[in-house]
Amino acid sequence: MTNIRLIIFFYPDLLNSDLLFSETSPFSRSSSAPAPTVRALLSRPLLHPLRFLALGLGFCVAGVRSNPSPSSAISEIRARAGEELSWWESMAMHERKTIDLEQGWDFMQKGITKLKNILEGIPETQFSSEDYMMLYTTIYNMCTQKPPHDYSQQLYDKYRESFEEYINLTVLPSLREKHDEFMLRELVKRWSNHKVMVRWLSRFFHYLDRYFIARRSLPSLNEVGLTCFRNLVYSEINGKVRDAVISLIDQEREGEQIDRALLKNVLDIFVEIGLGSMECYENDFEAAMLKDTAAYYSRKASNWILEDSCPDYMLKAEECLKREKDRVSHYLHSSSEQKLLEKVQHELLFVYASQLLEKEHSGCHALLHDDKVDDLSRMYRLFCRIPHGLDPVSQIFKQHITAEGTALVKQAEDAASNKKAEKKDVVGLQEQVFVRKVIELHDKYLAYVTDCFQNHSLFHKALKEAFEVFCNKGVAGSSSAELLATFCDNILKKGGSEKLSDEAIEETLEKVVKLLAYISDKDLFAEFYRKKLARRLLFDKSANDDHERSILTKLKQQCGGQFTSKMEGMVTDLTLARENQSGFEEYLNSNPQANPGIDLTVTVLTTGFWPSYKSFDLNLPAEMVKCVEVFKEFYQTKTKHRKLTWIYSLGTCNINGKFEPKTMELIVTTYQASALLLFNASDRLSYSEIMSQLNLTDDDVIRLLHSLSCAKYKILNKEPNTKTISPTDYFEFNSKFTDKMRRIKIPLPPVDEKKKVVEDVDKDRRYAIDASIVRIMKSRKTLGHQQLVMECVEQLNRMFKPDFRAIKKRIEDLITRDYLERDKDNPNLYRYLA
Repeated sequence: MTNIRLIIFFYPDLLNSDLLFSETSPFSRSSSAPAPTVRALLSRPLLHPLRFLALGLGFCVAGVRSNPSPSSAISEIRARAGEELSWWESMAMHERKTIDLEQGWDFMQKGITKLKNILEGIPETQFSSEDYMMLYTTIYNMCTQKPPHDYSQQLYDKYRESFEEYINLTVLPSLREKHDEFMLRELVKRWSNHKVMVRWLSRFFHYLDRYFIARRSLPSLNEVGLTCFRNLVYSEINGKVRDAVISLIDQEREGEQIDRALLKNVLDIFVEIGLGSMECYENDFEAAMLKDTAAYYSRKASNWILEDSCPDYMLKAEECLKREKDRVSHYLHSSSEQKLLEKVQHELLFVYASQLLEKEHSGCHALLHDDKVDDLSRMYRLFCRIPHGLDPVSQIFKQHITAEGTALVKQAEDAASNKKAEKKDVVGLQEQVFVRKVIELHDKYLAYVTDCFQNHSLFHKALKEAFEVFCNKGVAGSSSAELLATFCDNILKKGGSEKLSDEAIEETLEKVVKLLAYISDKDLFAEFYRKKLARRLLFDKSANDDHERSILTKLKQQCGGQFTSKMEGMVTDLTLARENQSGFEEYLNSNPQANPGIDLTVTVLTTGFWPSYKSFDLNLPAEMVKCVEVFKEFYQTKTKHRKLTWIYSLGTCNINGKFEPKTMELIVTTYQASALLLFNASDRLSYSEIMSQLNLTDDDVIRLLHSLSCAKYKILNKEPNTKTISPTDYFEFNSKFTDKMRRIKIPLPPVDEKKKVVEDVDKDRRYAIDASIVRIMKSRKTLGHQQLVMECVEQLNRMFKPDFRAIKKRIEDLITRDYLERDKDNPNLYRYLA
């Protein structure tokens, strides 16, 4: 039996690779390519016992055993395959001869030289697949020979030396003779050729990569090839290349056209030469490029800041940033974008921020004054890029709003002074105009925050702080809390000065509630609002119940449920009162004998919800006494556990006045009606007689008699005929009174309740401070004075801004009432007494 060792290489990548056989490839698909031979061999049943061993780019068919002689076996293979075997096939009939280093390398050198020539454009025949297989097989054989003829290490070294020789003799001289853009083009060409050379030499020497290099953990063939270029070419010329690239970038910044594709290819070399690391790109190019960028824009900015207005400067800065970002997308590495933009922003914006913002006729103040919305939006887009860049912008924004708001306050004060408006319960028209202007001001600058400043928290804070400054200033003796409450009253009551549609009312109420957020004395607003709400509800002056409930919902969302609980109770009371009135009317219908003969409407209120009112034991006329008694009887049928307290000062009466010219219907208060009915029994009464018969105070008597004898409608004649009421005056019925209207309303001069509201609020604040202190101390047991004060302020700040002296006074009061005690060793330390 004869052993034949037949080696046949199958290169599927050569047979199928378009790259290998492309026009630019050093290899060509020849008509004598072994593909048909190998495929024919693999498809024939002759090679019955086959084993395939992967060897680099091919397969080895080894160990073919056959009974015929070697020569007859090969002849049969040739006949079956229809192809001639190469020289190495015939050698398989004999034992493989040892290839020495010099002989094998001479053969490889020819292939390497041919590859170099092709890359240099020197006329040369293309590599055939047979040539490629011969080169690979030579390396394979030289690496698989038994020691000392295993030349793996020597071939590894010669692989590197091949690149070094090619670079020193060909690449470097071609680069040294060129400069600037021509050097860059040559570098791109040389780098591209070098990568092709690395790729194909790596394939020739592929066996080293798979076994020798892998086993010894040496740098791969690809890495060795690229490292040679880095150590010999890149290290020598990277400085010149960097300067040339930066010069081209500066030319483009000045408006010249440059070859961006060339720059892209050059800068890719800085990235690729790092072999996976960005160190070469960052250290050898990027650092210098960023330094040059900073210097370039520093020069530009120093000129622009002197020549251009703020809007023009910002336009240029924005365009520069846009162009630098465009450069990154076209040829710089993406990792440079943030660093590059930061350099530009620093030089154009950060360095000159204060000068730019404070330019006399075009800075931030001027832009706000002239409502330059587009420029303000651009300012935000630019300054939000730099650290703390928006801080000065928001401060100027705050100052501008504060100045405008303060000017509105002064304008309202001046208007009120000029007109010398009388101090009344209803705030004058000028104050109402002031609130409307404040709302418009808030609308305007809230839109700036939303649209120009992208809802940034700094500008919301600036808006809030600015409005807090002037919204807490009073106008013409009225606090901002009272002004807002009165403004709401004018919107919500019938016949108010604010004539608005339902949608406009809802929108305006929403804006008023937003303004309330800036007022520190929210509890004062609540009390004024509650007083005015009571008048609207009790005297049927509310224009729309839905609007009343709507604003309470808005206030509840803004200030919490406790803020609106009493007001909601008032609205509920009115609903229950209407139901109660229906029950009373049914009671009168079912008990005719109880009917007093007077239409009576009674509104029952819950004491805790409503403002406190004076309650006097008015001596009612007999006609009214019966009405009161009938309602008491009805109410006792519903409940016997509630006490009714009659508030006559809030009542109204419709009475008929029989005058000589005609009979007229008078709409008056209960007090006025009681006084007029006295004249049914007497023609003439003195001040003291009226006072004693009604059982009222001097103030109330003076008010009601003044309204009946000194005001527009003189129902009573007074002696002496003066405009003031005194205790010595006499009054008699004016039978000759007449008016063109048959039905007139005689108003009672309003009482200035402002003082009482303030007193009530101060009282409530004392209770609130006491409760807060006790709550804190109960939880903490022991606490220092300063910390107790600060925690108390924090708790109460939502409703009002407590005065430190008031807190200290309440602490002293709680100590005297044995809620707290001072520490014996430390007077500033308090202890809670359970």
